Amino acid sequence: MPPTTSPARTAPATHVRFRFDEAPRFGRITQAGLIRDSAGPSGQRPLRVLDSYALVYTVDGAATYRDAAGPPRDLKPGDALFIFPDVAHMYGPEPGGRWSEFYLVFDGPVFDLWRTQGLLDPAHPVMRCEPVDRWLPRLESVPDAPRAPRSSLAEVCRLQEVLAGMVAHAAAGGAAAADRRLIARACALLESDLDRALDLPGLAHGLGIPYETFRRRFTRMMGTPPARWRSARLIERACELMQRGGLADKQIADRLGFSDEFHFSRRFKDITGKSPRAFRRSLSGVRS
Repeated sequence: MPPTTSPARTAPATHVRFRFDEAPRFGRITQAGLIRDSAGPSGQRPLRVLDSYALVYTVDGAATYRDAAGPPRDLKPGDALFIFPDVAHMYGPEPGGRWSEFYLVFDGPVFDLWRTQGLLDPAHPVMRCEPVDRWLPRLESVPDAPRAPRSSLAEVCRLQEVLAGMVAHAAAGGAAAADRRLIARACALLESDLDRALDLPGLAHGLGIPYETFRRRFTRMMGTPPARWRSARLIERACELMQRGGLADKQIADRLGFSDEFHFSRRFKDITGKSPRAFRRSLSGVRS
């Protein structure tokens, strides 16, 4: 669980922790990590209050969540637990149990807006987001790598993209199983082969439905059109290529199938809030 306090753990854990003192204007991610095979805190488990938001994704095992407002909730693999700054709570496996989790701790006005608009609701802190092998890689891709000395705007945007997908996925929980399988297949295809152009009408045809039907269904269930979903994955790939160095913007645009460098630059800024040049400058600042 997010280590705002430092409870003793009785099992080996894999941690990646980040702390930053200076918050960007809109929001920041302050901690992230994967904890495997944890027995949770030892001894009594009093309710605690965080000073940030946290997202805890159950990867394996089982746990229980309790807060001051509602009944206990059982957590199982594929459950995303949202913890709010002013909600007294506790969670962890039952005595003798084990579980694995991925967590993100974050704060800032942009996430306060998600809460005031009801997209994140303390009355409904658990969202069902499965399968794990699709959602865990998306969550792990949110923090910058290599890690900047402070939270970047790009990763805050990536977190919001993942949150939007989770909210839409949970809202679509009552959809037919066939619809869920279709969208899961579509997401896998949209996230694959990022170095080649993808024919969206052809993708829909391969799934056995007309493109307009596919576009509406995907947008309803995932909260964003398939073209934008694909664009967000392409821009994530562009960020990785820039961080590695060696390729100019035009080369990256050609490699990822953009019509020209201008189109790439416009879409990059639309997704991340920064121009490619500004993003490269921020990388230069990190390396210096």
